[in-house]
Amino acid sequence: MQVSVVMESWLPRHRFNEDDLERLYEFGILGPGDRVELIEGRIIDSTDARAGAQGTVVRRESKAMDAVPDSWIPFRRFGTADYYRMWEVGLFAPEARVELIEGEIIDMAPVGSPHCGTVDWLNEVLCAALRKHAIVRPQGVIRLSDFSHPRPDIALLERRGDFYRTAHPGPPETYLIIEVSESSLRLDQMVKVPLFAHFEVPEMWIVDLVHERLHAYRAPRDGEYTEVSSVERPGVTALSALPGVSVDLSELFG
Repeated sequence: MQVSVVMESWLPRHRFNEDDLERLYEFGILGPGDRVELIEGRIIDSTDARAGAQGTVVRRESKAMDAVPDSWIPFRRFGTADYYRMWEVGLFAPEARVELIEGEIIDMAPVGSPHCGTVDWLNEVLCAALRKHAIVRPQGVIRLSDFSHPRPDIALLERRGDFYRTAHPGPPETYLIIEVSESSLRLDQMVKVPLFAHFEVPEMWIVDLVHERLHAYRAPRDGEYTEVSSVERPGVTALSALPGVSVDLSELFG
């Protein structure tokens, strides 16, 4: 089905069908008082569900969605309890690649061999260089808030003896986020960067495979990274959250 001009967007929001909507009601993810519509696969709030008890609109937590053309449409926002309940009841296929960003379920881009190989290379290099300093978590969940549980390609985490078995790590435990971009550069730069900046993750890298550049974002303040750099040939690179610690990225692009 072709998306109308009104709903047109480069943000890959997950699309639902009528059966999905029925199951959301059946399993209590949507309740009797929820007034929603299914329009071109998107679940739209036909009531102002964003309004609080005093009638004031609950704003998004960050600037992450501001650049998206149809961000003015009242898409239904889901909390993390709703999101994980959807997995429990089988609303998503076991192999589905989705993540929760600002209450919206976003389809993650398919990954090709350059993407997979780069993630594997980074994982090996980071583990070898930082084994005593941090946990390297590939493609795991970071708990930013009750509305945002992204799954970055790599996260560098504070070392903990339980390896976060009891709860997903949050911003205070996160040193660095890395996204490898093969077809998702706009999403990574315009949504992911302000999202992680808002929650004060100290550093984020985007590995741009198309242009073979490393984009680095550091020093978050007021929802933005204040230090931004982009290099074609990264070499030995320091980590802002781990003073005195660096990693050799000279072979990042082969």
